[in-house]
Amino acid sequence: MARTYRGLAALISYPTEALQAATTEIAMVFREEGLIGPAHLASLDRLLAELAERDIYDLQERYFGLFDRSRNLSLHLFEHVHGESRDRGQAMVDLIALYREHGLEPTAGELPDFLPLFLEFISLLPDDEAHALIAESAGILQALADRLLTRESAYSAVFQTLAAIAARPDAIIPSASQDDPDDLAALDAMWEEAAVHFGPGEQTDGCGTERLRTRLRAAARDAAIV
Repeated sequence: MARTYRGLAALISYPTEALQAATTEIAMVFREEGLIGPAHLASLDRLLAELAERDIYDLQERYFGLFDRSRNLSLHLFEHVHGESRDRGQAMVDLIALYREHGLEPTAGELPDFLPLFLEFISLLPDDEAHALIAESAGILQALADRLLTRESAYSAVFQTLAAIAARPDAIIPSASQDDPDDLAALDAMWEEAAVHFGPGEQTDGCGTERLRTRLRAAARDAAIV
């Protein structure tokens, strides 16, 4: 179990004064556990400094502008896999069941595929199982890192770090859409055209970690992130 994932989850959660007060402790956790390399630690330090020092209302406004207004930067994993299709509902049910198997109960109104919550869950797992799930998300994480870099956002450090932890030779990085992220009509049309196809022999029935990994693999392989 690694508290590093919990610290990264906190950094991409909605900014609060409690988060500002915890930045020093989060930085210590990152260094104590040693999952993060020096270059990524330096980038995270810059984000931690921003979170600690900037006005809380400015931080909240920036967060809303990035993650709540742009579908390209959605923090909901299954939005990048299924969009608004019916498959997303079943994926949510499966993920909630998986959380409950490990003693994590999402709060009312909290979507289970919200990345900070997913990272909280990852932090409860044995190291090898946690890394396996993060590795299956590598394509999504790298795509988000790249998009935040183009916006010159310090939040890119979190996603670059996660992508580095997840790194594997065969990770497929979905290409970013060149469409206007605020053109909702165009985005909805793309979601209707996009489909996720599971290859022959892959497990798509039942519930548990393997089914979740299958869905995340599909995101990296077949589903365009828009």
